Amino acid sequence: MSAGGPEAEPGEKGGIRAALSGLTTRGRSFLAAGLAAAVCAYVLGQGDLLRVGMLLAVLPLMCVLVLYRTRYRVAGSRRLTPARVPAGSEARVHLRMDNVSRLPTGLLMLQDRVPYVLGPRPRFVLDKVEAGGRREVSYRVRSDLRGRYPLGPLQLRLTDPFGMCELSRSFSAYDTLTVIPRVEALPPVRLTGEANGYGDGRLRSLALAGEDDIIPRGYRHGDDLRRVHWRSTARYGELMVRREEQPQRARCTVLLDTRRDAYAGAGPDSAFEWAVSGAASVLVHMLERGFSVRLLTDTGNAVPGDGAGGFTGSTQESADSAGLMMDTLAVVGHSEGGGLSPSYDVLRGGNEGLLVAFFGDLDATQSAIAAQMRQRTGGAVAFVTDSAVWTCEQDAAVAVREQAEERMRGLREAGWTVVCVPPGRPLPELWRQAEAQRGGGAGNKSMKTGTSGMSGISGGWS
Repeated sequence: MSAGGPEAEPGEKGGIRAALSGLTTRGRSFLAAGLAAAVCAYVLGQGDLLRVGMLLAVLPLMCVLVLYRTRYRVAGSRRLTPARVPAGSEARVHLRMDNVSRLPTGLLMLQDRVPYVLGPRPRFVLDKVEAGGRREVSYRVRSDLRGRYPLGPLQLRLTDPFGMCELSRSFSAYDTLTVIPRVEALPPVRLTGEANGYGDGRLRSLALAGEDDIIPRGYRHGDDLRRVHWRSTARYGELMVRREEQPQRARCTVLLDTRRDAYAGAGPDSAFEWAVSGAASVLVHMLERGFSVRLLTDTGNAVPGDGAGGFTGSTQESADSAGLMMDTLAVVGHSEGGGLSPSYDVLRGGNEGLLVAFFGDLDATQSAIAAQMRQRTGGAVAFVTDSAVWTCEQDAAVAVREQAEERMRGLREAGWTVVCVPPGRPLPELWRQAEAQRGGGAGNKSMKTGTSGMSGISGGWS
């Protein structure tokens, strides 16, 4: 049997031996008691006891035979609402059983197989389902850990009215629940200058000047006839119009550092999970603001997009783009790579607009690579989760701050807007802090004094 597929007969798989293995404790007890009574009746010569023993032994065997010969046909299906859910939120699973045979079913027990992280295994007892009838049940699942979790296969357990025998049949199909990272709503801020075209992330239109720059396209219903380009129409043999404006979207690259040695700790409250959730929040925020967004990891891998360089192009809906990236972040794990060089190789091709990076621990080498990334972007914001800060005790916090400030100074002098992330600080607050540092000149390359450079960092620890 397969969920949502063709119906099947519960008794069509397995022989009589498999049916006998389905005897319950009650059925085995009756069978053992009947055999014992028959032996005692033979030894003692008691005919009445023999008849009792035969009755006790035959009853479970008859239940096995009747259940094995049952030929009603059932079909099952499963539906997830929704199929993609943020971590910590609930999803509802709807199960449906249809009796497509001409006979009513007996007592049915429905069981769905779910991973232990989603909760206990759901079980439902269904009364007799009439011919052509259906039963619908539902249950809820919830996970604090992101990932992709299989649901199924759906199992149907048949039992006789006396509870002597149970037979289990499984559907073949299963569904997948995708638990994506938590997404926080971010306030609209201005992290880069309007002159670079990134500011609020609105769409820009570049007018093409001159007759030679005109790019003709095929006529579409509703186009203004005054835009017909007669030279191209004569050349191609069909009506062509001038395309005088070409929309161009502002770009944003979200870089997620996944190096295993850059993070300490595990679990939903770890620094790495915070970084994954932060990357998801920025991706959704930028897509909503009209940016063409790319997700990049330290290994140099990006989510494929329909635009050049892996960016989501203008023909792809923001919802579809966000869904694809959320699915990628749902299963992203630690990489075994040793550095940020692969991601820098992807960025070094040219100016890629705004860069928002989520870094773990950065040593001198990785800080130097990150500083070089700034030269290939129109603006750069870094959220750094220092493992020492996330795992240290309170009395060691002062020493840890000094070490973190020393590592961040090089990034800030290179032009990065750096925000150090302490445990428990919400991303929207840090997002506004990045804007404040940008407005206060914390990310200016010409900044020389150590006092002004450290003011933004100390603000991140408070």
